[in-house]
Amino acid sequence: MIPILRTVAEMRPLVRGWKAQGQTVGVVPTMGALHEGHLSLVRAAKAGTDRVIVTIFVNPKQFNSADDLAKYPRTEEADAALLAPLQVDAVFAPAPDAVYPAGFATTVSVAGVAGPLDGALRPGHFDGVATVVTKLFGMTLADRAYFGQKDWQQLQVVRRMAVDLNLPVDIIGCETLREADGLAMSSRNTRLSASDRQTAPSLYAAMVAAASAMRLGEPAAAALPRAEARLLASGFEAVEYLALRDAETLDAAADLSRPLRLLAAAWLGGVRLIDNISV
Repeated sequence: MIPILRTVAEMRPLVRGWKAQGQTVGVVPTMGALHEGHLSLVRAAKAGTDRVIVTIFVNPKQFNSADDLAKYPRTEEADAALLAPLQVDAVFAPAPDAVYPAGFATTVSVAGVAGPLDGALRPGHFDGVATVVTKLFGMTLADRAYFGQKDWQQLQVVRRMAVDLNLPVDIIGCETLREADGLAMSSRNTRLSASDRQTAPSLYAAMVAAASAMRLGEPAAAALPRAEARLLASGFEAVEYLALRDAETLDAAADLSRPLRLLAAAWLGGVRLIDNISV
């Protein structure tokens, strides 16, 4: 049975024992409601380290809406059942007051890469991400941390933070897992109605079509509005952004010789879906 730990006082002695034996430690930070995408990160961590910790913590500091926070699925028992066959070494599932105790007064804020796109639309979101991830690294003492590429901007923010703060942890980005119809796996997908779930793959399809057109030389100024119109026609309520950006800095894609990323955020049935692909 996988031990579920709730406090740093439980977590650190366990990890220090592993490290005293010369073992490496990987961490997979999650907010629970696990799916195959999360499990793929666990498998990567199992392949790359001696011991694996999965953290489950719905971080209140990265939600811009109290309603969104309340609706976020919490399925710890089911999550533990999914993790059991993978034989992870520990689940770390602290309570909010164990992460943010009374008097907590510190925020980790990343400039630059955290500024555009979700950073502009969701003020404070990446401060919440950077703060909790820094804390989880300190709590688990991990050598490597595994993140999915579905939230590309978040991955770049965490990488920047780890470099800037000289954190002794390697950040490993893993490929986005998709359903058979192309929809990126996400805990939020469970909130889609049956009809909206049929519409949702249009996001990936529109992005692939736009990326293909741009690779063939069509300007982004033509390809991206067409993709947005396609999404709205398919049933999406709104497209927050569909943007071609430098893959590392998230700056506007001025240097086309550098790796580029097409990033999107759109609303469907009251659910915010994000995705990204290379161009």
